Amino acid sequence: MLWKGRRQSDNVEDQRGQGGGFNLPRGGPGRLRIPIGGRSGGGMSLSTIVILVVLYFGLKAFGIDPLQILAGGGGGLAPGGGQITDNSGQGTGAPASDEMKQFVSTVLAETEDTWSGIFQAEGLTYEDPKLVLFSGQIRSACGSASSAAGPFYCPGDRKVYLDTTFFQQLDQQFGASGDFAQAYVIAHEVGHHVQNLTGILPKFNQMRQQMGEAEANHMSVQVELQADCFAGVWAHFTGQKGILEQGDMEEALNAAQQIGDDTLQKRMQGYVV
Repeated sequence: MLWKGRRQSDNVEDQRGQGGGFNLPRGGPGRLRIPIGGRSGGGMSLSTIVILVVLYFGLKAFGIDPLQILAGGGGGLAPGGGQITDNSGQGTGAPASDEMKQFVSTVLAETEDTWSGIFQAEGLTYEDPKLVLFSGQIRSACGSASSAAGPFYCPGDRKVYLDTTFFQQLDQQFGASGDFAQAYVIAHEVGHHVQNLTGILPKFNQMRQQMGEAEANHMSVQVELQADCFAGVWAHFTGQKGILEQGDMEEALNAAQQIGDDTLQKRMQGYVV
């Protein structure tokens, strides 16, 4: 992913090394995060297939040919694809110039540009989310969370929360490496922000109060799949700018498979709290 030298968002709050403490969750909608868990063996699970199908038809709905993207149809894709490592040190403050923050800020800026354009075309105004970098634990309007919770979006304060050590886990535990896999994680959480702005999350949280556990879990899966679809929409428009490299789309699809495997069914309580 050719991200260096591009615009960086001003909406990144760096709270690494500050420590968040723990408090009881406040009322209101819970946080939504990428599910984390082990793989269940070889091959693709049903939920993985559904993710890929939703990505495919979600892109087709926008007039995008996913097969052409995967084949490098964006034109002039150079070989490459790196892995961004957070070298700021765990438990310590990170300088504003560290590469991980620059990468996250650049990806967030790309999502801002993409969704601002889409909203504007529909006569709407896109409100940028904040992205909070943290280490260890963090407080949010949805309560407190530790790094073990993984990245999440809190509708209550319209912020994405990310401990960048998750990217190491993404690589080492799930085998989903590459900078575009990391960008996919951010785009997925921003997808939840889009759902919030368009009323999907408020409606879901309202309906969830009248649902049984099984039905609520089923609807939560649909919410996650739609966030994956929105991440795919962002990937398409990013590809049109010529900043994707050969193998980037495969990195994103692999990340969707690894962290969206059948943990969607097994760990529902983890990301809708």
